[in-house]
Amino acid sequence: MIRKESAAGRVTRVAFLTLWLVITVFPLYWITITSFKAPGDIFAFPIAYWPKSFSLENYSGLFGKARFGDYLSNSLIVATVAGTVATAISVLSAYVLARFEFRSKSALLMAALVTQMIPSFIALGPLYMMMTQLNLVDNRLGLILVYIAVCIPFSTVMLRGFFENIPDALEEAAMIDGCSRFGALFRVLLPVMKPGIVAAFIFNFVNCWNELFLSVTLMNSDANKTIPTALNGFISSFNIDWGSMSAAAVLTIVPTMVLFAFASRHIVQGLTSGAVKG
Repeated sequence: MIRKESAAGRVTRVAFLTLWLVITVFPLYWITITSFKAPGDIFAFPIAYWPKSFSLENYSGLFGKARFGDYLSNSLIVATVAGTVATAISVLSAYVLARFEFRSKSALLMAALVTQMIPSFIALGPLYMMMTQLNLVDNRLGLILVYIAVCIPFSTVMLRGFFENIPDALEEAAMIDGCSRFGALFRVLLPVMKPGIVAAFIFNFVNCWNELFLSVTLMNSDANKTIPTALNGFISSFNIDWGSMSAAAVLTIVPTMVLFAFASRHIVQGLTSGAVKG
């Protein structure tokens, strides 16, 4: 028997959800409003929750003085290449872990999970020394390789779950019809896995797009800096350029919000759609 929600319970639930929404959305709103304020109006008192006039000075300064276009292109190249390669490798490794039994399988899964529990900054020292010896410091290729290594474990575990939800009968039927194992993987399983693969790529892309510690450590010159490193550069010992930082944050958040919205649809589709109708 389903109990009806009381009026008091409904009011409490709506009030709690409204408060949670305000707490979540207000920082985004404040960053956006600050980015459209003139530098002299940011610290005006009393506080203006809606500016009297909108200014694009902060945005024009980003591309005119701060070389934000270079940072944007660097982040786009690094995140796209690292996300694509990490997803491709994760698809193959997840397939092996889902379809084959071998002695070190449990150890590999445990290692992939343990790496997610270790903060990345712990390995910054040894990683910097290794990348220095390989002449990959302040090099986009070096940062891409590091990001690929960081993204593979979680993506592998994630995609393994998708593979395990696909019945073995689908792959066996393709092999009976003449497909090799690789043919069955690429012609039958991957099309069914498309929502999971897209979700894994978007997760890897956003993870690389937002990463700060590794980028700050490995990138020194302005020509190779990524967006998180550029945002960190707006903070000095005695001053914070709130206008430029807010404008850069808005331009950084918009792509990730779109990608997360796109990823959520694919994740739901991958979890709810069945490969074989019962």
